[in-house]
Amino acid sequence: MPVVSEGVRALHARMTLEEKLAQVVGYWLDQNGTVAPMQSEMAAGQDDGGTLAAITRHGIGHYTRVYGTRPVDPAERAVWLWSEQRRLVRETRLGIPALVHEECLTGLAAWRAATFPTPLAWGAAFHPSLVREVGEAVGASMRELGVHQGLAPVLDVVRDPRWGRVDECIGEDPYLVGTVGTAFVQGLQGAGVHATLKHFVGYSGSAAGRNHAPVSAGPREIADTYLPPFEMAVRDGGVRSVMNSYAQVDGVPVASSAELLTTLLRETWGFDGVVVADYFAVAFLEVMHKVAADRGEAAALALRAGIDVELPTGDAYLEPLADRVRAGLLDEAYVDRAVLRVLAQKEDLGLLEPDAFDDGPPTDVDLDAPHHRALARRLAEESVVLLSNDGVLPLVTGGSGPARVAVVGPNADRAEALLGCYSFVNHVLPHHPGTEQGLDMPTVLDALRSVLTGPGGGATDVVHAEGCAVEGDDTSGIADAVAAAADADVAVVVVGDQAGLFGRGTVGEGNDSESLELPGVQRRLVEALVATGTPVVMVMLTGRPYAVGWALDGEGPRPAAVLQAFFPGECGGLAVADVLTGRVVPSGRLPVSLPRSSGAMPYSYLHPVLGGPSDVTATDPTPLRPFGFGLSYTDFTYSDLVVDPEVTADGTFTAAVTVTNTGTVTGDDVVQLYGHDVVGSVPRPVVQLLGYARVPVPAGASVRVTFTVPTTRLAFTDRGMVKVVEPGDVEVWVGAHAEACAPGAPVTNPTEGAIPTGTLEPRPHLPGHATARTTLAVTGGTHVVTGADTRIVDVRTEAL
Repeated sequence: MPVVSEGVRALHARMTLEEKLAQVVGYWLDQNGTVAPMQSEMAAGQDDGGTLAAITRHGIGHYTRVYGTRPVDPAERAVWLWSEQRRLVRETRLGIPALVHEECLTGLAAWRAATFPTPLAWGAAFHPSLVREVGEAVGASMRELGVHQGLAPVLDVVRDPRWGRVDECIGEDPYLVGTVGTAFVQGLQGAGVHATLKHFVGYSGSAAGRNHAPVSAGPREIADTYLPPFEMAVRDGGVRSVMNSYAQVDGVPVASSAELLTTLLRETWGFDGVVVADYFAVAFLEVMHKVAADRGEAAALALRAGIDVELPTGDAYLEPLADRVRAGLLDEAYVDRAVLRVLAQKEDLGLLEPDAFDDGPPTDVDLDAPHHRALARRLAEESVVLLSNDGVLPLVTGGSGPARVAVVGPNADRAEALLGCYSFVNHVLPHHPGTEQGLDMPTVLDALRSVLTGPGGGATDVVHAEGCAVEGDDTSGIADAVAAAADADVAVVVVGDQAGLFGRGTVGEGNDSESLELPGVQRRLVEALVATGTPVVMVMLTGRPYAVGWALDGEGPRPAAVLQAFFPGECGGLAVADVLTGRVVPSGRLPVSLPRSSGAMPYSYLHPVLGGPSDVTATDPTPLRPFGFGLSYTDFTYSDLVVDPEVTADGTFTAAVTVTNTGTVTGDDVVQLYGHDVVGSVPRPVVQLLGYARVPVPAGASVRVTFTVPTTRLAFTDRGMVKVVEPGDVEVWVGAHAEACAPGAPVTNPTEGAIPTGTLEPRPHLPGHATARTTLAVTGGTHVVTGADTRIVDVRTEAL
């Protein structure tokens, strides 16, 4: 049984079975619209047959999305919530308040609440401390409103961009995902709100990128790719809640896996918080996975496995579970275990204090305060990735811009195009037509007009034409866009996605794609604009990376510059405009490889030799642009790399490099330390990110960056399924991205010469500096990794 306080144990001892079960379920108020998988089919299980007082007569564990299910005035809703909590204390026998949870992936998912960049943009920024600040701000808003738990962050490692939920993820590298996600956990929980890790585990490996499809990953891939971010957030972030994955991994639904939810998560990692079910996941054991004959059996499977709380409602954990306990088919001790954890969580959150709701609700609520907007704008600015530029950018030089700019495209003048699928605007408001968005969200067109016609931008004439919609095959608007571009000095075409859920939109939960071409006729629009001869800047506002080789490396005319912005949030239009005009020097880096085609998926830059291109296959998985890639308006070089010559397998080593800004403007560089284990007992990746640092460097200046790297960054699961660090040689270098080579170094065979590659198409030279590789000798015996080992790289910088 969990170790709990005497107060919690005494409270538990007073509880009837009905009161216990009431604490391990949620109740969803105000359901309308589809915001969860199979919601309309599954919601029938919720008891709505009476007043709230009758429904909660035995108490309640969670209230589901009090602020996030429909548009409500936050101050008015807070008054209701405080009153309802006082009623629960006053009128239920045990007087236990409800825990309130909300979605918070891009900020609190509530009406008029600040909407930050989507997590894929967090990854593109490579800036954990800034993400921690965002988490603190989000948590402060939630705590003010009486919300106790946030259903974020998503720590799924991207494996296939066809999957609709890629925009909710941070990136394709487990260490990047782990460090950035852990920072969000620390920020949110530092504000007094419990974070929830999603989706434990393997969800992003769904076959062919199809939501809820089976995951065929083996135990080594699970251990070395999918689990590390979760372990980091548990051990280093101290997360207080974990949510199961919908997936079945190697044939076993995670919601029924005691091996994952109890043996690994609790007994191995030491997690002592609460495991909550993803919405309807308990019932899905019966209706989708078919491993349970009815709701009662599904409840027993999930509870035994380690799911403490059924969300969003008590579909299986109420009467079906009670019947099973009363019939002697399930030991009530499993119920007691979950209830003790829930009560301990409520105690930790202050909900069991006698004066928990003596203070009044907030009366002056501003969920989109200047501090929030400043953070949202800064994160958006740092996340914009410049993919190509022939010199057309920045648009403003020497205080003057082009005489006329045409701003066209389906996402040029739509605020919704700036936001991810778990934003309130795209998640809930479509079910409430006519309701204002409630946020100040300048579009890219709005922002460019403001910058280009204001001080410092000159008297640029900005014209607009939509050209086409995000989806569909209507080309009737392309002619007007072409005319606008032909009469302009520069054309900015803003293309990409519309986030939504379950068939509403082009990306988001349930919006998986068979193709990685830009949706609709957007490519035809861009190519028609390029054909005018006017320099075209293509801006992609998307939730996934697309196969746009025609725009980056095509043989014919192509855009003069390409920018990638992963749903940059409410201030994303401002951030994009500032990058385009040079007010902000671009510094984002790709957190996912830019795919060559959908047929090359799934793909990870962390592949062994045989995962790359060669003459033994007619297909080429090489990405258009690699992990970590991103251009700037200045140039950075690396020199004087010094790496410890050797390190014991259980030790740490240092790698120091000088970063020099050789350009004329100050900029941030993302310094990336890479490694390659030359020989392993199992095949190792040809390149692996060991550590990284976002470093501001003034024009003409140099900064010394020192990484202190624990050897756990070289660890992997051996043939005996033990996480180890093996002795042997490791190549270490610093590069601008995963494929960067040292100046003058020969372009290496992707298979390191093992397999011919003569039939492959020549690969374009990619800009980006790197040091020469140096060899680190890992010495001593094989080290078995334990929880006591350090996982995070320490970084120090010194101006020279």
